[in-house]
Amino acid sequence: MKKIYLMILMLSVWLSADALDGKKVFETYCWGCHHQTAVAFGPPFTEIADKRTKEEIEAYIIEPKAMYKAFGYKRTVMTQLKLNDKEINALSKYILSYKGK
Repeated sequence: MKKIYLMILMLSVWLSADALDGKKVFETYCWGCHHQTAVAFGPPFTEIADKRTKEEIEAYIIEPKAMYKAFGYKRTVMTQLKLNDKEINALSKYILSYKGK
């Protein structure tokens, strides 16, 4: 039983660390156009998280110009960010942490 509690604790710490890293990525690259819960120039993370999967979010981050029509948008002004895989993963997890909020 102790092993199960320890595993749950380790998993929650790991997920929290990703969310913190994602917040850092957000503050560095996304904050100018997006807000976590309010409409800004771009859609809020609450709206994105409620509509999209992790894979869809990551695809849009990687190539917004190639993905916007598939998402039903008429246009996009989002620039292609030069993020590594770890940053993309952390950012998508951070965005998804706003699901249902």
